[in-house]
Amino acid sequence: MPQVPIHTTINGREYALSISPDRTLLEILRDELGLTGTKCGCEVGECGACTVLLDGAAVNSCLVLAPQIDGKKILTVEGLMKGSELHPLQESFMDHDAAHCGFCTPGMLMSAKALLDKNSHPSDEDIRIAISGNLCRCTGYVQIVEAIKHAAE
Repeated sequence: MPQVPIHTTINGREYALSISPDRTLLEILRDELGLTGTKCGCEVGECGACTVLLDGAAVNSCLVLAPQIDGKKILTVEGLMKGSELHPLQESFMDHDAAHCGFCTPGMLMSAKALLDKNSHPSDEDIRIAISGNLCRCTGYVQIVEAIKHAAE
């Protein structure tokens, strides 16, 4: 399959890539760029483990094809930290024991970031709706909602 040129910004870094158009953003992040914080779960857009921000919107990276990221800005869980300083959401997840096994955590964090970027004072219902596309195997939803609510304060 022919390669397509892709110009994108990921976590503030510009990339010029030549990628097969049938590759997903998830595959590009993990396999091409070594950004393995974004988890590969169901690969059909059901679990939310691969959630990243695409131009500020939470998306399942397993459903985004390479040509769709051309000219776009992507933020992954690795991009939340500023140097060695954790993002307030990451701190709050730690403080509220919201990361049990940790598999859903990157996707939850990115969905929460998208929410808080649009709504700095979300209700519990707003939070639950924002993370409704993210499945937690450990049923840690109460702590996750609490962590997101606390980070918004």
